[in-house]
Amino acid sequence: MALPGLLRDRLRLPAIAAPLFIVSNPKLTIAQCKAGLVGSFPALNARPPSLLDEWLAEITETLAAHDRAYPEAKSAPFAVNQIVHRSNDRLDHDIAMCEKYKVPIIITSLGARPEVNDAAHGFGAIVLHDIITTAHAHKALEKGADGLIAVTAGAGGHAGGLSPFALIQEIRAFFQGPLALSGAIATGRSILAAQALGADLAYIGSAFIATTEANAAPEYKQTITEAEAADIVYTNLFTGVHGNYLRQSIVAAGLDPDKLPESDPSRMNFESAGTKKAWRDIWGCGQGIGAIKDVQPAGELIAQFQAQYEDALAELRAASASFHRRQMS
Repeated sequence: MALPGLLRDRLRLPAIAAPLFIVSNPKLTIAQCKAGLVGSFPALNARPPSLLDEWLAEITETLAAHDRAYPEAKSAPFAVNQIVHRSNDRLDHDIAMCEKYKVPIIITSLGARPEVNDAAHGFGAIVLHDIITTAHAHKALEKGADGLIAVTAGAGGHAGGLSPFALIQEIRAFFQGPLALSGAIATGRSILAAQALGADLAYIGSAFIATTEANAAPEYKQTITEAEAADIVYTNLFTGVHGNYLRQSIVAAGLDPDKLPESDPSRMNFESAGTKKAWRDIWGCGQGIGAIKDVQPAGELIAQFQAQYEDALAELRAASASFHRRQMS
């Protein structure tokens, strides 16, 4: 499909590392970009807001130094996630910081606002908006998004309930621009599968929780390596928006993951059970984590993805050639 040069020419893998609330930080983002895929973090992770200036300075300066030192293996671009819901009272400040550092990619979530897209385009950024339905996709494009992130069943954190097969084919019926797929992607083979479905890029989140650079509790990382798809619980209890969470963390909070009540969908906050908080104590996670067996540096994980991707591509080409030989015989 049609990808802008920023994404077409500077990636060693067709993938974006998803912004992880609390977990993503400059160290992880830099490691992801150096390894050749889009690194990202939520602007809200930089607290207080003034810290965002320092984070963006660190990321841009470190990646520029890397590119000077390794011109043959330049870093991938990075992205900043902006929550554009009206409850985010620091959005204007955070957009201004992104303008100051000419952030190349803005990922928008929880609403679509043309003024945010216009501001991003004003400093040369590409805007990717995450969606869970085609209705959301149409609205995002109408309001100026350049590309879409299809968040399908099995994705970590806030996630949709549609099959990637269904959502991607419906989006491709009306949109041929940049499209990333999110949902249970944790191997190089899954990255290739996302492309086979019609996406340009895979969108990978939960696998990066179990990396040495991630700002996650050791218990969180270890649980990721031990859990599997059956340990993921889909509920809107904790933030008012449906999302996927680790069963083990729900049990640790004193709740029964099989008997969770529904939350008021108009409520948007990060409070959960008593003094427990979503994301910090109730751990977001996607269904793909059965493939993650070790805590390791992000660069090593991405190298693993790349080897798996290349092996899967070779297998696919061999299978295709074999099929055509049989058809010709």
